[in-house]
Amino acid sequence: MLTHLLITNYALIDNLEIEFKKGLTIITGETGAGKSIILGALSLILGERADLKVIRKVESKSVIEATFNIEAYDRLESFFEQNDIEYYGNECILRREIYSNGRSRAFINDSPVTLSVLRDLTLRLIDIHSQHSNMLLREEDYQLNIIDSVSNNEVIRAEYAELFSKYKCLKAEILALKAEYEKNRAEEDYIQFQLSQISELKLQENEDIELEREQMRLSNVNEIKQCLWSASSMIQDEENSIISKMSTIMRGFSQIEGVDANLKELSERLQSMIIELKDFGRTINLIQDSYVDNPLELERVTERLNSIYDLENKHKLSSVNEIIALQHYYKEKIAKLTNSEEEINRLEIELAKVEHDALNKAQELSQSRKKGAEIFKEILKETATPLGMKNLRFELEFSECELYAQGIDKVKFLFAFNKQQQLMPIESTASGGELSRVMLSIKAIIAQNMQLPTIIFDEVDTGVSGEIAHKMGEMMCGISKNIQVIAITHLPQVAVIGDNHLRVYKADSDEATYTSICELSKDERVEEIARMLSGKEIDAAAINNARSLLGF
Repeated sequence: MLTHLLITNYALIDNLEIEFKKGLTIITGETGAGKSIILGALSLILGERADLKVIRKVESKSVIEATFNIEAYDRLESFFEQNDIEYYGNECILRREIYSNGRSRAFINDSPVTLSVLRDLTLRLIDIHSQHSNMLLREEDYQLNIIDSVSNNEVIRAEYAELFSKYKCLKAEILALKAEYEKNRAEEDYIQFQLSQISELKLQENEDIELEREQMRLSNVNEIKQCLWSASSMIQDEENSIISKMSTIMRGFSQIEGVDANLKELSERLQSMIIELKDFGRTINLIQDSYVDNPLELERVTERLNSIYDLENKHKLSSVNEIIALQHYYKEKIAKLTNSEEEINRLEIELAKVEHDALNKAQELSQSRKKGAEIFKEILKETATPLGMKNLRFELEFSECELYAQGIDKVKFLFAFNKQQQLMPIESTASGGELSRVMLSIKAIIAQNMQLPTIIFDEVDTGVSGEIAHKMGEMMCGISKNIQVIAITHLPQVAVIGDNHLRVYKADSDEATYTSICELSKDERVEEIARMLSGKEIDAAAINNARSLLGF
């Protein structure tokens, strides 16, 4: 349940803290005192988008923080685990921070979260019911949710939701596969042609690099041979060759090498160079012999390179390896096209089975709703009759539709509030007061099954008075036996039934007017009820009447 609410720098609120208790808490105050401002601040905790106009002092941020006691709601632990949020166990703290530059931050237990995560959690913690919420009763999905809340079908709904999710995923997968299949089929001839062109070349990785080297070698055979012949002649010719000159030097060294050890070392080094040069000369000759002028081979290499270059230009690629990668891609597309039809057939068989199972589960869900609807009809009439609707007639009109997230049911609530009146949708037959009473009756019914710690009623008693107002107050009190109820009201008949009473009021300082709130003592509560009964002028009769209503 909601235990504490802190609001700072928001509209007329400078700094406001409210402590909430169990049972039925009544909030009263004159029109314009700021009750709607407090609810507006609380709606930010529920994930609503912020209006920057509400920031009282633009140089500071606006902060709204709500603390909930969740010790009786251990089912929430999985939510914290799934969203990687620290779980405190008994307590949950929600906070919104609004900045004048448009920035907004949300926190759960001091962990930053998105608004969608904040909204998902608060849907499990609190329900704010206002006159505007009464309009929800016109919506078919909301009507279906009401029936579900009293049909004890949570397990069936969870099983159906799992099947329907699988059904939707399979349908989406099949549609995507079919779209890709049709697209690939349209491109099949083109892909086959391109693939055959590439496959004909039987390309090898890095082949273009090797061919370019070979082309360069074959194109320069004569120049290479001439260079090698010239080098061989200079090294090995009988007359005037390098080896001949080095041999002459060697003979000179052989005559003097005994004179000095250093000269002997030079002689040995020279002998080694002569041996190396002779070997080098033989290697040159071998290489020279390997170079043969081969115009036909050059033509073959050039033609293959040109074929490769043509493919590269055609596909805007820059190497053989990229062409080979494209070849693999085309092969995969052809393989996909070959396998897609088989995969589509397999998935369609699986889809038919899942659809069959989902339909069976949806029919089971529908039966549970129809049983729950019969019970709900009787309870609603019984609950609403004391609220001045003794002639209320209510029927539920079920119709079957294609599978959707809620099953196969569409439901319509039909009401008649007077004798001989035709059953019609509620928006066509109910007054504002009747709509409020019906909605309150429904909330009272589903409160037994409502998995919420807190519900707030915002002036849902508008349009009623006297004994009916008192009955509505008693109904809210009955709901508060199961969950925490906070009721904002202008009716003394409702206000006197509360376990706790808070009053919202405006206070002036030297600089500005502020909205504030306080918990009323016993005497203050008598005075507040008297004010609600008689207006600003509170006389003894009003005081006595207030004491009587309060039972003091």
